[in-house]
Amino acid sequence: MRIWRADRVGGLVQKELSELLLTKIKDPRLNLVTITRVILTNDLRSARVYFSVAEGRERKPSVLAGFKSASGYLKRELSHRLELKYMPELNFIYDESFDRAADLDKTLKTMRNGTNSTAGEPS
Repeated sequence: MRIWRADRVGGLVQKELSELLLTKIKDPRLNLVTITRVILTNDLRSARVYFSVAEGRERKPSVLAGFKSASGYLKRELSHRLELKYMPELNFIYDESFDRAADLDKTLKTMRNGTNSTAGEPS
């Protein structure tokens, strides 16, 4: 059975983290970072926070370091905003789905261009 409370709280954590990143965090390593989703365990003790960043894989290490540095502050701010009995442990994970989509798009464009260039040539 699925626990819907974890989904609702995950949505709230995502919203509040996104707002904190926009308004409160001044660390340049966390500029242009988007929280794509938050998945909480059913007991609300642990949260996997998925993020993406404009420059993709190149900035992943510095963004993770920025999150590690700011995690205490973020957790404290979230506890004030959400008023949960237990504040979940935040685990930041790079969301590779956008990179995979860009790679797939690049591959499809390459295939399409290769097909178009040979369409007019006799076999």
